[in-house]
Amino acid sequence: MFEKFGEFDSYKEINELAENLFNEGDMDSIKALAEENGIDKGFADAYIAGEIAELTDPLNAAVGKLDIECKELKLEEIMVDWVEYIKDQCINDLMAHQVRKKGRSLKGCIAALLKWSFGHQQNIDQDILKAAGVKAGRVTLGIPGMGQAKRIIRDYYLGGAAR
Repeated sequence: MFEKFGEFDSYKEINELAENLFNEGDMDSIKALAEENGIDKGFADAYIAGEIAELTDPLNAAVGKLDIECKELKLEEIMVDWVEYIKDQCINDLMAHQVRKKGRSLKGCIAALLKWSFGHQQNIDQDILKAAGVKAGRVTLGIPGMGQAKRIIRDYYLGGAAR
């Protein structure tokens, strides 16, 4: 992940590099930059053609980073739902900036959710275990509800940032 160009701290850094590459005539690298950062090929083509002034904006840079991270982590089920919530929140420029920021990652966010989950496990009633066909003597579950998950996600990404 981010092997060729490295991790960028903001959409502005991506655009600065894209502009430098454009001025050097290195259109293949602009396409590679977009791909590595999860930015749609159509944006790279439009940028190269001069149809748009910048390669990306805060929303697309953040969502692109999430897409790359999600692909690497091979997420499924509830974790995909969490990622969709984060993407929806990126409509807010502050959230988009924080998601794109170096040191913030989907892996770290999911770790915060997992940490909460382990700290809030509840014993599952024996009747539920029996109905589910589970023969274990004791089962616990600690998945946050969506409201709690949203708070954990916002705290992870926006923790020190002004809200």
